[in-house]
Amino acid sequence: MSFQFIKQMPTPEKVKTDYPISPELAKIKESRDAEIKKVFTGENDKFLLIIGPCSADNEDSVADYCNRLAKVQEKVKDKIICIPRIYTNKPRTTGMGYKGMLHQPDPEKKPDLLAGLAAIRKMHIRILGETGLSAADEMLYPENYRYVSDILSYVAIGARSVEDQQHRLTVSGMDVPAGMKNPTSGDLSVMINSVVAAQSKHTFIYGGYEVKTSGNELAHTILRGAVNKHGQCIPNYHYEDLIRLSNIYAEHDLKNPAVIVDCNHSNSGKQFKEQIRISKEVLHSMRHSEDVKKITKGLMIESYIEEGCQKVEEHIYGKSITDPCLGWDDTEKLILEIADLL
Repeated sequence: MSFQFIKQMPTPEKVKTDYPISPELAKIKESRDAEIKKVFTGENDKFLLIIGPCSADNEDSVADYCNRLAKVQEKVKDKIICIPRIYTNKPRTTGMGYKGMLHQPDPEKKPDLLAGLAAIRKMHIRILGETGLSAADEMLYPENYRYVSDILSYVAIGARSVEDQQHRLTVSGMDVPAGMKNPTSGDLSVMINSVVAAQSKHTFIYGGYEVKTSGNELAHTILRGAVNKHGQCIPNYHYEDLIRLSNIYAEHDLKNPAVIVDCNHSNSGKQFKEQIRISKEVLHSMRHSEDVKKITKGLMIESYIEEGCQKVEEHIYGKSITDPCLGWDDTEKLILEIADLL
């Protein structure tokens, strides 16, 4: 048999009951959701920073990072809304390697998805309780979204998932902003088509049910750079790229046209310190053009406590075990500089 069925997983309802979010924290998240939504609808001109580790690999260090972020958020709250990246699913190009806390609550032990579900809910709830910041995660597996739908304020669809029908249709049933990244090829038509699909109503099979969705008017684009046939990175955060996207939006009947610029990945060529320069260039483009300013709602930045990355077995506290990240000192300085430039 090709599949070995290890254990039957509990329903999302059961997991949410076992690891519940309190009514008080639910109200905090509801308030955050409303504020973030207004950024995308244009009712609020605050700037979004979706910021944090490449992957959330350790509860204590991620909570430490988010507590630091909350203190800076208080300083810039009139201009910026910080949404911590608590990414618990890690896409792997070859399918090999650490796949995130959902798979491995302990990166050095074997996969245990039931323990992973408990670990990620505990971590999200702890951080929301300690900081008041509800988080972002990548929806790598559409079926898993229901396990965390009550604790996320932002969802990203990755470059390798954005063409998948089930991802697009699942986003159409969400009530929080969902960013659809351009594919690794850089084809903007694929990205825009994914937004069209996500903003539309659908009927499909999901979680063992026939479901209908109302469409997600907060679905939008994320520019993350591309890779050409030679494996070279092609950035798409420049002024010309943002103008081009603005013009493409003008050709489509989409609600709340918006883009988040991912400052790492192929935009930086994974040179993590380039995120500082890229952030400032995007802000300059916004000052130069009202059209760019109108659609550009924020930035995505990878940062952690210690800069760079490490191997799993090195055990350096607060240092990424996946892609390299900005360190905390550079992160805090950058957030304050962004606030000054807005």
